[in-house]
Amino acid sequence: MRPWTRLSAPAALLPSPDIDTDKILPARFMKGLERKGLGRHLFADVRGGDASYAIAPDRRIIVAGRNFGSGSSREHAVWALTGHGIRCVIAPSFGSIFAGNAASNGLLLASVTDADLATLADRLAALPDAPVDVDLEAQAIRAGNLRLPFTIDPGVRRALLDGLDDIGRTLRFAGAISAFEERALAQPA
Repeated sequence: MRPWTRLSAPAALLPSPDIDTDKILPARFMKGLERKGLGRHLFADVRGGDASYAIAPDRRIIVAGRNFGSGSSREHAVWALTGHGIRCVIAPSFGSIFAGNAASNGLLLASVTDADLATLADRLAALPDAPVDVDLEAQAIRAGNLRLPFTIDPGVRRALLDGLDDIGRTLRFAGAISAFEERALAQPA
């Protein structure tokens, strides 16, 4: 994974609550373990009926309603988002399994208050092409004169800043793991 520090890009506004993994990527596109190409199917079943789900190719950030990514444990949904170029989702809350999958794949989930979401959504509605700046080190979102804090699990934040996936995080403790194994093997059975 590449390290995550800061991103400045226009955002897609999807303020509806409870956008689940079935909406993000319908099940029929999850027939294998290949990540490549899933981005083109992002929101495939809702794009036709709701133009707000058509995410322009220059959007790297989604601003969404509560409980984004709820539902089943489909890592493919994260792969579709990142395959489309999305690097950050800003919302008040996220599905717990989705959040774990996002962290493992370098997708930043920035949690904001409902009030801050409403403020940011109003700005995006008025200025849809204006850039949104997400600074992971400062845990801040900036959009024009707005400066909004966001929360993130400290361990996930550190892993994203360092560009480490689950294996990379485990390898950081290789010395301690080896020392534990040596101690355990040295003890009589």
